[in-house]
Amino acid sequence: MRSILRWAPAVAATAVLVLLVAWMAGVFDNRLAPGLKPRPEQAQQPAFRVVEELVAVTEPVPGSVEAKQATLVASRIIARIERILVRAGDTVREGQLLLELERTDLEARVAQAGNQITAARARFTEAERNLQRSIELQQRGLLSASDREAAQATRDSLQADLQRMEQGLEEARAALAYASIHSPLDGRVVDRFAEPGDMAAPGTTLLSLYNPLSLRVEASVREQLAVTLAVGQAVSVSLPALDSVVQGSIEEIVPAAEPGSRSFLVKIRLPYDDRLLPGLYARVDVPAGSERRMRVPEALLAQVGQLWVATVAGPEGPERRFLRVGKRDGDGRVEVVAGLQAGDELLAQSSER
Repeated sequence: MRSILRWAPAVAATAVLVLLVAWMAGVFDNRLAPGLKPRPEQAQQPAFRVVEELVAVTEPVPGSVEAKQATLVASRIIARIERILVRAGDTVREGQLLLELERTDLEARVAQAGNQITAARARFTEAERNLQRSIELQQRGLLSASDREAAQATRDSLQADLQRMEQGLEEARAALAYASIHSPLDGRVVDRFAEPGDMAAPGTTLLSLYNPLSLRVEASVREQLAVTLAVGQAVSVSLPALDSVVQGSIEEIVPAAEPGSRSFLVKIRLPYDDRLLPGLYARVDVPAGSERRMRVPEALLAQVGQLWVATVAGPEGPERRFLRVGKRDGDGRVEVVAGLQAGDELLAQSSER
């Protein structure tokens, strides 16, 4: 009894394997012997004739989402940051106030320049009157030419001083205006690199912005494919992070290959999506010509484990064939790499399988 129980699993597994092979061979099909004609209710009509189709081929190329319009915000003057009004992720409008620098010293400089101009203007006005008197006295013969020339030189010198001070006032006013930093574009704040109390200086980035309406995909395409592309051409772009496939159009092809990779940078315009962010991974399906393929409705195939099986109309009745399949298409068809030939007629899978 123990011997029988010990061998029972192996016998059962062998029986299952034999039954599976017999089913694949069509032992359990209602196949008629050669020379016999099937009854009308047994005749199965072909559901699909296999043909070779000329199918467009694409090559997936990795890329990333980049902003066409982006900017780094920095200060034009050296001053301490008083307050920052935005944070990363905020949406801003062109001209909106982003941050303010301390203004006390700048306002004092403007006031000082204004006072200096007032005093210089008074001196210049006095020198102008002295020059006019000198001219009148010289015309009456009561003043020498050298004295008149001295009065002229004094007036000219004070005029130059006044102009220099007025220019200094304009510079002080400009510096005061630079204490308020506004957004140069409509966009979104990517990051801020300073906090209130930090010292701002020319060349030091305080904020980074981008325009979400200008996002596009940039991808390096190998030269054999890049030379076949054209500006305005439509391409399919997959965005796995968003589980989305969109139709883009080529906006720019950089007219120089990268020496190391022998590829061209291709920039693709995308339709607006508020979920898009700079840096997202993208996959561009670049057109790569066409080739002949056999595609059949997936509904006419059966899958047994890792195997694909089709029922084909044969001279002696339905035949089962093992297939090697390729890509699945969005239209419910699957590519057949091996196992079928053009002209084969597929039968619908029996519900009894």
